[in-house]
Amino acid sequence: MLDSPHSGRVYPEDFGHAVPFEALRRTEDAYVDRLFEGAAGLGAGFLTALFPRSYVDANRHETEIDPLLLADPWPGAAIFTDRVDKGLGVIRRLVGPRLAVYDRLLPSAEIEARLERYHRPYHEKLQAMLDATHARFGQVWHLNCHSMKAMGRGRQGQPALIREDFVLGDLDGQSCDSAFRDLVAGELRAMGYSVAINAPFRGAELVTRHGLPAEGRHSLQIEINRRLYLDETSVATHQGFDRLKSDLDRLVARLVDFAAAEAEAAE
Repeated sequence: MLDSPHSGRVYPEDFGHAVPFEALRRTEDAYVDRLFEGAAGLGAGFLTALFPRSYVDANRHETEIDPLLLADPWPGAAIFTDRVDKGLGVIRRLVGPRLAVYDRLLPSAEIEARLERYHRPYHEKLQAMLDATHARFGQVWHLNCHSMKAMGRGRQGQPALIREDFVLGDLDGQSCDSAFRDLVAGELRAMGYSVAINAPFRGAELVTRHGLPAEGRHSLQIEINRRLYLDETSVATHQGFDRLKSDLDRLVARLVDFAAAEAEAAE
C-alpha cells in the first residue's frame, strides 16, 4: 500500500493566497504521483491527494493549528509543535523563509472547511484501504511517498548540505519492521542510489499514525531527491524522470513480492 499526500496540484478557487503561484508549486512533492502510478498494476494499492499541501497538509495532525494565522479564536483542540512554530502546520503560514502564504488572517470556519472537505477524507480513505489490506492478510506494509529538495540547509554560517538520493524514515525504528526498511534501502543501493536512514527526515504524521508494527501495521516514509527527476525552479520533469520511474516500478514489484511472502509465512 502506497500513498502520496503532497503531490496534489489542483488548487481550490477559494485558496486566497498572496504569495506568487510559482512559490506554491515549489512546495509540492511534484509528480511523485506519476513516479508511482504503476503501483496498482503491480499489485499495490495507491492513494494520492489531488489538493496541494500548501492549502491543507495531509501529513500533519489536524490539531496542528498555527495561532498566528487565526482571525478569531480556534474552537477546537490545538497543539503547538515545532512544525507549527516554523509556519508549517496543517495550514501553512510560510512557504519559505519569511515568505508568507497570505496577506490576511483566516477565519476559523475557513480552516475547518478545509479540514472537513480535504484533510479528513484523505485520512479516512487511507485508513480504510490499510484496514482492508490488514483484514485480508493479517498485516499491511505501507510506503508513504515524498520528494525533497536537493540541498539541505547547513548550520548557521555553514554551506548547504548535499542530500542523499533517498531518505527513509521509520521514526528511528518505531514505525515498521527493520526488515522492510532494510529491503527498501538494499534495493535502492543495488540500483546505484545513495540512501540515508532517518536523517534529515524520520517521518511525520502519516507514519506516526499508521506505523504500529506490533499489530502487523508497518509504515515507512520515503523521500526522493528532486534532482533525480525535476528542475526545481520550473517544477518541470527532466530526462532523469523515466529512468527513476522504471527503477521505482522495480522497487514496488519487489515490495509486493515481499509482502506476499510475509503474508504466506504468517498463515
